[in-house]
Amino acid sequence: MIVAVARLQPDEIEHYRREGWVVPHYRLPQARVAQMVEALERLLRDNPGVRPEKLVSAHIEGDNGEGVRGSRAFLDLARDPEIVELVSGVLGDDVILWGCHVFCKPAEEGYETPWHQDGHYWPIRPLATCTAWVALEASTIENGCLRVIPRSHAARRLHEHLHEDRTDLTLSQRLAAGAFDESQAVDIELGPGQMSLHDVYMIHGAKPNTSGRRRTGAALRYMPSTSVFERTLRPAEGRSGVPVDFARRPLWLVRGVDRSGRNDFRSGHGH
Repeated sequence: MIVAVARLQPDEIEHYRREGWVVPHYRLPQARVAQMVEALERLLRDNPGVRPEKLVSAHIEGDNGEGVRGSRAFLDLARDPEIVELVSGVLGDDVILWGCHVFCKPAEEGYETPWHQDGHYWPIRPLATCTAWVALEASTIENGCLRVIPRSHAARRLHEHLHEDRTDLTLSQRLAAGAFDESQAVDIELGPGQMSLHDVYMIHGAKPNTSGRRRTGAALRYMPSTSVFERTLRPAEGRSGVPVDFARRPLWLVRGVDRSGRNDFRSGHGH
């Protein structure tokens, strides 16, 4: 059996640049996936009052100030040198970890994630982020896998989003009609330990999980250190449907140096 190296190959980098997403050949070892599923079960037990699709900042251990009791295991995952190596293939050698959101869609009643662009929500300027969406369980069409609109990132443009007052959505902002052609959507099916990388401008979403199988992914968020996490900004006017506190969100420099010289790596640590 050939074990894939944790480094993006030139064709994978080209696919990411052209399409806005890629599924690397590399996948987490089976034992690591089992370890993370155990951590997931603990995370769910520690947060009985939180919808499992809304486990924001799950990597910040204990009370994270955003309504979730997080787990160090997810920080260790987000700092995994092999995942950081993959991400650096598209972001470059200077990488900051700034977020981790666990999306756990329960069987039969998992929430829909409306079509959206991540950049609409985040206080990063210039806007740049690669999300590594790591499947902890099989993510299939049947249980509501991630769906993307290929090449929708290419214009580097954020489209209008509308607010929805619904309680059965992962996020309460939806792209306005006419921004894209849904018939172009690609379903990204992943096995446990596989991951997809996608660009901050990529239009994506997920259907509700009406199947009998739970679907869980950990979305690990990285930015190039040429950008700045602007703590005073409140994109989406705080109406994303997920409580966030960007002023106290901790950052980790996981590779290289802070090229901007302006990122604050003190706030939020030892929260």
